[in-house]
Amino acid sequence: MKKDSAIDYWGYILIRLIGPLIRSLPVGVSMFLGARLGELLFCLDRRHRAVVYANIKGAFPDKFSPKELNCLVKDFYRAFGQSIIEVLLIPAVDEAYINKYVAIEGREYAYEALNRGKGVILVGVHAGSWELSNVICANLGFPFNLFIRVQKYPRLNGLLNSFRRQQGCKFIQREGETRQLIKVLKNNEAIGMSADQGGRSGIQVKFFGRYASMPSGAIRLAMKYDACIVPAFYTRLKGPYVKAFVEPPLELKRTGDTQQDIKDNLQALVNIFERYISKYPKDYLWTYKAWKYGTERDILILSDGKTGHLRQSEGIAGIARDILNEKGISANIRKVEVKFRGKNSRVAMTASCIFSGKYGCQGCGWCMRKFLEDGVYKELSGIKPDIVISCGSQVAPVNYVVSRENLAKSIVLMRPSIFSVNRFDLVVMSRHDNPPRRRNVVEIEGALNTINEDSLKGAAEGLKKLGVKVFKEPALGILIGGDAKGFRLTGDMMSKISGQVKAAAGRLGAELLITTSRRTSPAVEGLLKREFSGYGPCKLLVIANEKNIHEAVEGITALSDIVITSPESISMISEAVKSGRYVIVFDSPGLSGKHRRFLGHFAGNKYVALVEADKLAEKIEEVWLKRPEIEPLKDDLLVREAIKKIL
Repeated sequence: MKKDSAIDYWGYILIRLIGPLIRSLPVGVSMFLGARLGELLFCLDRRHRAVVYANIKGAFPDKFSPKELNCLVKDFYRAFGQSIIEVLLIPAVDEAYINKYVAIEGREYAYEALNRGKGVILVGVHAGSWELSNVICANLGFPFNLFIRVQKYPRLNGLLNSFRRQQGCKFIQREGETRQLIKVLKNNEAIGMSADQGGRSGIQVKFFGRYASMPSGAIRLAMKYDACIVPAFYTRLKGPYVKAFVEPPLELKRTGDTQQDIKDNLQALVNIFERYISKYPKDYLWTYKAWKYGTERDILILSDGKTGHLRQSEGIAGIARDILNEKGISANIRKVEVKFRGKNSRVAMTASCIFSGKYGCQGCGWCMRKFLEDGVYKELSGIKPDIVISCGSQVAPVNYVVSRENLAKSIVLMRPSIFSVNRFDLVVMSRHDNPPRRRNVVEIEGALNTINEDSLKGAAEGLKKLGVKVFKEPALGILIGGDAKGFRLTGDMMSKISGQVKAAAGRLGAELLITTSRRTSPAVEGLLKREFSGYGPCKLLVIANEKNIHEAVEGITALSDIVITSPESISMISEAVKSGRYVIVFDSPGLSGKHRRFLGHFAGNKYVALVEADKLAEKIEEVWLKRPEIEPLKDDLLVREAIKKIL
């Protein structure tokens, strides 16, 4: 027996057996059991509980603390359990039950709407006891028709409809019953419809500040047939006591632009329900993904403060944004620099996260509160991202906690510390880091970045505005890094490189564009100033630690025909290669095994030319004269396909 069939069959049997027992108990006892059922579901239904938590946080990102959110989720489940029990009570609901347990505020608006003679559409959302609300409407003293969708469980669907019929509900099925809808309205009867959960075919309107898909059927009917829309919201006061709020008929906007009017009127309707949900958040059905079909996504980049890592994260975010844009979804990218309270806090947070389960972080936040600076914790607690991106092992545990807290997709670059890669939706690792073979691991060759034709053009224009001009070919871009872990760029090495660059420039008639980095030592900076300040072919010399130019690296790359780089920065070399220029890397002692593997792979695949310092001039001339074919990196394509799968 298939899973759905088994649920349908055994669910039907269970309700047929338990229903009479529940109806034989005092109503207060039944509602007490319903609350306990909700608490049991809260403990067992971890997957939907996570959706409820994330949705409520998405609706009220700054209103509740994690602890308060957890309490609200538990209250939701208690009310949900009581609503389940209430479905079993429907056959016993009569006028006396409604008079005792149901308070209706604004019922006169429904009668006033009927007096107009054009039919009434009672519109609600999935809130409070929505099944009991149908019975309430059927007992208001006028013909009521419920607009329903056929459910995937035929036995349970049939049983529920039999309960509804006993209380006077009539049905109109959504599948192909447009004529019946029109007939009902022309007979000045009422139709019950919902204004939430629009699915793929709904219209995008703002729901708690973010676009969500909402059904427009009620608005379209009302506008076409001049029917009245009467919003109604239901909240559970305590136990079986329910209160219904009936709003005045919605004043429909009619400007002549039908599609815009439909959207504006739907937005006005949703705003009414948003007001009630804000007041009674535990009553709304948060178990479905409210913004799943929305046209907005929030991407959060967690930065460890390292520029190279940030640029890699920005590269991933740019790819994700482009994929979403192709689907008609806009992406908002936000960056937060993660700052720990102390040196040991980073290690402590990693250790504390190792033992947390898939849903263990929701409603906790202890580790972020304990180990992150107050401002960072507050900022991360007040946002609801859909995708979380980080680069570097230091911020991987923060990525894990934030993505779990918000039920967001998690993407990490580089090996995520001692965490298992299985804890993240996507792990992007360079081949020189020896990535494990997993379905969610993508192996790339270099380091991701934001370099593209548009960014290169913009950076080049930025340098030109500063007066930098190149008149001759070839233009040689010189990108000098500096000291790194286990590596030191010496003055002797740079003296050789300077001589070789001048020799090549002299023989080729080349012009030079040079920049250092923040890591460049004072000794190397001094040498470069002595060698190239006042040197005719040198059109730009940037000493980053004295006067940095934001566009320097990318602008120099854009204006150059050949880019010469120092060997210690994987990010810098990857950016140069992605630009589509000829790239020459001069070799130097002291590089780590990882860097050696990286350079060997790039040289072997002809992405770069790797040369000894004393042969640099020769290689520059050879590249310019032979003009070999430039091999493009395929990293972005690999990552793009992987991100498509998780989105």
